[in-house]
Amino acid sequence: MSGNYIPPLRDMQFVLHELLDMEGVLARHCADKAIDRETAHQVLDGAGRFCAEVLAPLNSVGDQHGCEYNAGDVKTAPGFREAFNRYASDGWSGLVCDVEDGGQGLPHIMGTVVSEMLASSNSAWSLYPKLSEGAYRCIRANGTDWQKDTFLTPLATGEWTGTMCLTEPHCGTDLGLLRTRAVPNVDGSFAITGTKIFISSGEHDLAPNIIHLVLARLPDAPAGVRGISLFIVPKFLLDDAGKLAARNGVQCGSLERKMGIHGNATCVMNFEAATGYLIGEAGKGLAAMFVMMNGARLGTGTQALGLSETAYQRALRYSQERLQSRSPATPASSTGPDPILSLPDVRRMLLTQRALVEGGRAFAYWLALQIDIHQHSADAQTSRDAEGLLALLTPVAKAFLSDNGVDVTSLGMQVHGGAGFITETGAEQLLRDARILPIYEGTNGVQANDLVGRKVLADEGLQIRRLLTIVRETATECLARDGSAESKVDDMGRAIAELCDDVEAATQFILDSAQLDPCQPGTSSAAYLRLIGHLMFAHFWARAALVATTKAADSFYAGKLVTAQFYFASLLPESRSLLPRIRLESSAVMNPLAFAA
Repeated sequence: MSGNYIPPLRDMQFVLHELLDMEGVLARHCADKAIDRETAHQVLDGAGRFCAEVLAPLNSVGDQHGCEYNAGDVKTAPGFREAFNRYASDGWSGLVCDVEDGGQGLPHIMGTVVSEMLASSNSAWSLYPKLSEGAYRCIRANGTDWQKDTFLTPLATGEWTGTMCLTEPHCGTDLGLLRTRAVPNVDGSFAITGTKIFISSGEHDLAPNIIHLVLARLPDAPAGVRGISLFIVPKFLLDDAGKLAARNGVQCGSLERKMGIHGNATCVMNFEAATGYLIGEAGKGLAAMFVMMNGARLGTGTQALGLSETAYQRALRYSQERLQSRSPATPASSTGPDPILSLPDVRRMLLTQRALVEGGRAFAYWLALQIDIHQHSADAQTSRDAEGLLALLTPVAKAFLSDNGVDVTSLGMQVHGGAGFITETGAEQLLRDARILPIYEGTNGVQANDLVGRKVLADEGLQIRRLLTIVRETATECLARDGSAESKVDDMGRAIAELCDDVEAATQFILDSAQLDPCQPGTSSAAYLRLIGHLMFAHFWARAALVATTKAADSFYAGKLVTAQFYFASLLPESRSLLPRIRLESSAVMNPLAFAA
């Protein structure tokens, strides 16, 4: 496989089978989505080859070449179209789509694993098919029979692609301000007029038709988000036989100039009386779109995970090859420089990268498994429990993993030194590509407010307490082990128990203070989200250590155990510093004198 990216299949298999017991969980709760190890490994092997051999070599090409704009048309970088055609023809575009729509019908967790590899090998390219998958899910959940019959199969098979059109020049997160209009036509369709910006994959040459999902207002719609409806607006209209016909009134006005992901077409899209079809109920478009938005938020976390994996791989490889300085452990009589991997600070950076990558992998895959349980469990309570955890932790996954992704790619540059600041190594591209992720799909401040305001305060901490019960069970299991000096799992159990107490106290502080000060939740939210992120990482690293202690003679498990110990000793202590930030009085940030000058 290409040296640019080597799919971490061994660690993926460890998470799927030894940490999460994917095969057993799906068999018990989602029989129609059950998958055996052999089939799962075949999927991983095939996706890994495609990503390493086809996509990874195109990553720098997309970054350097970008997309070409010409009077509304967009041409993608050399090789992108051929890679997309192969991706679709090999069946990857429909991996988790329903069989009846031409998909493979595999569980969502397998789609997440493949998504990680796509993002690792070519993050910009990966956005084209992933947005199509989101449009598929949205229409599947909300569309009429005609809409499903018309649009699902082309999206599932990669014949067409899809987008999500929310943001406008004057409104980003506050969608209640959007102005795009939808006027009823006599045939039951609607004329959509307005401008959307920052539309990923909005125009390209990969497929003949693009299905835009567009938020707009009907003439009699009330102000605010309750007045928003959702519409399907195809690039090309269809004739009675379902074939492409006239060009619709939607066109790319320009391409955004941007810091990274140059290979993806980020577009300004102009709608001029474009024919659109209402999807879902009028006035409830935001709720319908949230099917796609929530998937996009989790997808953003997975994208960060993918970029982080590649940054770690390149940094590790460089540190093994770069001869410079002397290791403090090298005998004085030795001659010549050592690999920088032998330097303590380089090893600290690499272990930080590894701990954040592998902890993020366990968290992301576990959340994907909750999606499968929620959507396919025959037991209503089990489905509701999974849904509750997903709602609580989706903003955490998006924000914590994307913030970590910026840190990991930045550390990758740092390990490279001056070589990381120039383009040849590719380290700086990874950081540029990762920097959008804390902004995508609602900035991470918005995610923190969502966690605190719409989740913790809304249910008075119910789901957080459920989560703490799960994590405390891990602490108990660690404490029950014979804690040898080598494994330190009992120390991990004590650290997790203490962390659970801290989360419980921080949650109660937020619940109490919100009743007295409306600004306090927003003041505490960013630090609180990061605290919950560490709660999840501590939980999964402890579980990894529990597995590794029984197999430490194997170098893979020995390395896993060392990384778990590093996480608890070096990274988890950040959680203690978050507590005063959570309790920071809102007056410290809301004081009007701060920006009076």
